[in-house]
Amino acid sequence: MKISSRIFLGYFLIVAIAAWFVLAIFANEVKPGVRQSTEDALIDSAQIFANIAAQDIQNNHISDGNIAHAMAQINQHPQQFNIGGVIKNHVDFRVYVTDTLGIVLYDSMGKDVGKDYSRWNDVYLTLRGQYGARSSPTIAGDDSSTIMYIGAPIIIDNQIAGVLTVSKPNSTLMPIITRSTDRITQAGVVLLGVALLIGLSIMWWINRSIRTLEHYANDIAAGKNVPQPKLKSPELQMLGNTIAHMREKLDGKEYVEQYVHSLTHELKSPLSAIKGATEIIKEQPPQEVQNKFLDNIESQTSRLQLLIDRLLQLANLERAPALTLKPVALRPLLSQAFSSQQSELTRRQIALNIDLNSNPSIAADEFLISQMFSNLLDNAIDFSPNNSRIHIYDEPSLTHHRISIRDHGAGIPEYALPHVFEQFYSLERPHKAKSTGLGLNFVREIMHKHGGTIDVQNAADGGVLVKLVFPKK
Repeated sequence: MKISSRIFLGYFLIVAIAAWFVLAIFANEVKPGVRQSTEDALIDSAQIFANIAAQDIQNNHISDGNIAHAMAQINQHPQQFNIGGVIKNHVDFRVYVTDTLGIVLYDSMGKDVGKDYSRWNDVYLTLRGQYGARSSPTIAGDDSSTIMYIGAPIIIDNQIAGVLTVSKPNSTLMPIITRSTDRITQAGVVLLGVALLIGLSIMWWINRSIRTLEHYANDIAAGKNVPQPKLKSPELQMLGNTIAHMREKLDGKEYVEQYVHSLTHELKSPLSAIKGATEIIKEQPPQEVQNKFLDNIESQTSRLQLLIDRLLQLANLERAPALTLKPVALRPLLSQAFSSQQSELTRRQIALNIDLNSNPSIAADEFLISQMFSNLLDNAIDFSPNNSRIHIYDEPSLTHHRISIRDHGAGIPEYALPHVFEQFYSLERPHKAKSTGLGLNFVREIMHKHGGTIDVQNAADGGVLVKLVFPKK
């Protein structure tokens, strides 16, 4: 199981158990709470009715006195009351009065007059000066049929002259209890739903952060030069910093190994040529032969110097901090590159057309961009046949500056296209010796430093098309 799933499951279980515990307490307290509130109201009512009953007994009108009259009239003009969504339209009190022996003198329901209630707790305890209350079912074993009875002493001349009991069916409280329980249950469901959404959000965020780190690690393993991701969590950001630090260490080691290996390979050929030429010169051959091998030594030495200079230049660029960029107009840089190659273009009868619709300006390091255009123009000239044309033009775009350089040479073999940006990879040139194979790698690094891209492809009707894309800033 994923760590995010475990965190989510643990979080949700904790919330669910806590919610169940709290909701169970609330639900279990609803019924006794409502009944206790009702009992309190019945106590007050019984006390008031007991005082009125005392007057009726003294006047010998217990069966047709004030209480009897009030109870007879109370439901003749029913009114409707809305108690928090529960509708009440009649009074469901029952009132009865007993004498000091517990014999019923008055019953608002008119059914138990004359019966002996002396053994019921509401009468028995009240006659003895105690709190008399009971809850009895009308149907044996059916808790929903219970009725709550509250007794109050009838005091005449400071003596208990009887008991007045007020009763109310507990079933009339069930709508209120049910409504409260339903609302608590609904709140619990909403709470669990919110907890579920929060848990899913946390799980999504953790998964997303872990996937970001996973992709970052995979990109590093694949040798891609990707920026370190920014993560919101300090712990995950620390892990990302650790991966980045490990990458720097590995990159440094790999960088040195790669350069040593590549440089050794590239130096082997010119050094072998120089060594061979030196051995032949030691044998004192004719002067013209010596001059030929001396020229060879000079040529190979120049190649070694160029190779070392390019490697140092590329290494400095790759390891350089962020460049200081300023607005640079591209048309003057292209014109400068054209001027530096004017003699070679004239000698080989190659026409260079710079066809820009505007004078685009980019945020750049002017020296590096100038070096890049000179490099690309060198390549275009080297692979162009005599009496051909090189075309430099731009393409309209709202978000980028797009510059294309097109020659009309033989193009790049299909097998070589995936490798043109690799260090030391070079193709034979029709009019010049093989290059160092670092030019396009240098150009790509410059474009990367400027937030741009470069694409090299064969044009549909022959020749090579180089596309440069700079961001507009």
